[in-house]
Amino acid sequence: MAFYGVASNLVMYLTTQLREATVPSVRNVNNWTGAVWMTPIAGAYITDTFLGRFWTFTISSLIYLASLHPQCTPDGGCAPATQQQVAFFYGALYTMAIGAGGTKPNISTFGADQSDDFDAREREVKASFFNWWMFSSFTGGLVAVLVLVFVQENVGWGIGCTIPTAGLALSLLLFYVSTPFYRHKPVRRDTAAGLARQVGSVFRGAFANRSRPLPADAGELHEHDTAWYAAARKRRLHRTPALRFLDRPALRPPTDYEGTSRRSCTVTEVEQVKLIVGMIVVWLTTLVPCTIWAQVNTLFVKQGTTLDRTIGGVRVPEASLGSFITVSMLLSIPVHDRVLVPLARRRTGDPRGITLLQRLGVGCALQVLVVACAYGVERAVRGAGETVPMSILWMLPQYVLMGVGDVFNSVGILEFFYDQSPDGMRRLGTTFFTSGLGVGNILNSLLGRGQELDRRQPQRLPPRLLLYVFLLILSVLNTALFVWVAMRYQYKREFLEVEPAGTPELEMAAAKGKAATLD
Repeated sequence: MAFYGVASNLVMYLTTQLREATVPSVRNVNNWTGAVWMTPIAGAYITDTFLGRFWTFTISSLIYLASLHPQCTPDGGCAPATQQQVAFFYGALYTMAIGAGGTKPNISTFGADQSDDFDAREREVKASFFNWWMFSSFTGGLVAVLVLVFVQENVGWGIGCTIPTAGLALSLLLFYVSTPFYRHKPVRRDTAAGLARQVGSVFRGAFANRSRPLPADAGELHEHDTAWYAAARKRRLHRTPALRFLDRPALRPPTDYEGTSRRSCTVTEVEQVKLIVGMIVVWLTTLVPCTIWAQVNTLFVKQGTTLDRTIGGVRVPEASLGSFITVSMLLSIPVHDRVLVPLARRRTGDPRGITLLQRLGVGCALQVLVVACAYGVERAVRGAGETVPMSILWMLPQYVLMGVGDVFNSVGILEFFYDQSPDGMRRLGTTFFTSGLGVGNILNSLLGRGQELDRRQPQRLPPRLLLYVFLLILSVLNTALFVWVAMRYQYKREFLEVEPAGTPELEMAAAKGKAATLD
């Protein structure tokens, strides 16, 4: 609620209270939102190297709380801001971004870590965790766009800032009261450095052994036995056919193995690096969906200002349209989790109903429809004055489709990167998710410059319409690229050490490693 309470109406605050022009205000919001989603990279490093999830979240949440109440007059009528006040305001915003750097990469993974992957029943519960975690997050977002936006525009910005501050303080109190009941995983202080060494070692080994043939039998490659992984409470990965040139670091040295000074990488270490490479490729295809999502609080809001916002005699704030995204998502998550997944599971045998990348593919396709709807509305109002006699409800389809698409896209991206991250590198997966949103907002900021085209040339299409055309073409091409990538992606295949209900026996279950397709 705190984040959405600020982000959902920030463009209107900058234009009406700080007197910024529309284009600079949109660019500033995109830059700030990008910073909010990029700082988790530093937060993940601090978590892995120094503090661990709990303490990083604790310190960052207090920084976040301190940033939430920039001064404003209580009647909502701020005087023209001085340069010092503007500097203070942006200082508060970017302090929030610093706080988000520690909260966003940790709170979801900390929650997921409360389920034990080595317990069969808890692993089943964990399969739905990210659906319901996103459900709770967007419930807070719904309160923000329905209540806070109304309060900010009709009661005052002062009280509009106070409510999310108090809400965050209360939620943190509840979080800390429950501290004795949490599972705390020990900090692996060399995770980031160890990951860099591992990636370097695999690529060096691949180059050093480039002329050596690979054996047909994967058992001839260097690997620890199952008992070693069971004792270390780690997962052993199967060899996959993807990126075969990276298998060469696992070749045993031609001389006596025990007597050589050069250590071969294990198959699991090689597969972990393969996973990182594959995740980077998938991450690149998520940047366009993240850029389209960034339009919700910027371009879509400004599109709403050109339409008739009166519904039943009540003037609806533009930013409150975001509630339709949230409502449609909140309604879609239970339908997806309780209806669609069980139906698909009976047909496919996949515990999730469909594969992770199939879920993302559905989300990408829905976002194409979102941009097509937004383009249709913009084309209808082209050439009209400041406000046209066209109901703002014409924007409803793009918001509803965005909400339904988020069930597949946003939740799917988070779950994909968490699930496919190598063992002990879960924050890496969350960082992929947040950094994608950050880059999407930065790209949106660059796209916003297209609205500054020379308006003195009447033969040109309106800049905003051109932007929608560009986004539509880009989303179609990106969806095609995503399908191509997904059809070639290899899921990780792991031995899962599962402790069945109350028994001490160790059951080795090899996770399915089917290549993802969007058929």
